[in-house]
Amino acid sequence: MLMTETKHFLPFQFKNGLLASFLENDYPAQLHAWDNQPLQLDNEQASYFAYIYEGTAEIKTTSGSFKLQAGMYFTAVQTLHLEGSGKAIIVEQLHTQSLFQLGGPVEHTGRLQYIDGCTDSLLIAPVMKGDPCLNLLHIPSGTFQTQHTHPSFRIGMIISGTGQCITPSMTYDLKPGLIFCIPKDAKHSFKTTTEDLRVIAYHPDSDFGPTHEEHPMINRTII
Repeated sequence: MLMTETKHFLPFQFKNGLLASFLENDYPAQLHAWDNQPLQLDNEQASYFAYIYEGTAEIKTTSGSFKLQAGMYFTAVQTLHLEGSGKAIIVEQLHTQSLFQLGGPVEHTGRLQYIDGCTDSLLIAPVMKGDPCLNLLHIPSGTFQTQHTHPSFRIGMIISGTGQCITPSMTYDLKPGLIFCIPKDAKHSFKTTTEDLRVIAYHPDSDFGPTHEEHPMINRTII
C-alpha cells in the first residue's frame, strides 16, 4: 500500500502477517500484526517496535526469549518470532538499530502534556536524536482536538475506549483493536464523547534525543 496525499487516514483489518508496506517514503517501514498464529520476521537491516494488545506472547529475539502479557511493549532487532495466544501490532522500521527493550504494562494516562488537554507517555525513547519512538496517547472524554498534521507518518492502534478521527474528507469511527496509519502532512483530529480514548502511536523519527555533544553522561562530567 502506498500512502498518498489524498488519503488522510488508513484503517487496517486485524489479521496475522503483513498488513502494509510503506517503502516509498522518507522512513521505509512495514506494518505487521500477530493474531494467535506463529509469526517470524527476519531482516538484518530492521528494528521491530511492538505492543501486545491482548493475551500472552512468547517472543524469541537475538537477545533471548521472553514471555509478555497484554499491555506490554518491546523493541528488538534483526530477528523476531512471536507465538502464544494473543494479538499484537509490530512496526518493522528499516535502516534502524534500536536497543532491545521491554516495558509495561502501560498506564492509563500519559505523563506529559499534549494538545487540547490530552497526555502522552514516551514508552520507547529515541536512542539518538532523530530515531523512532513509541508513545501512549491518552485523549480524555469530551475532547475535540484541534486539526493538525505531523511531518512524518504515524502508525497507531486503539487499545481502549471509543471516539472518532475527523479528516477533511471523512470521519472514521475508532474502537479497540483498530490499527491505522496517518500519512505525512495529513490533516486530522481525534474526538471523544463519553469515554477516554487510548492510542499506541509509533513515530518513525524524532526531533528529540541524545547526541554525541548532548547527553546525561557528558553533561554531568565536569573537567
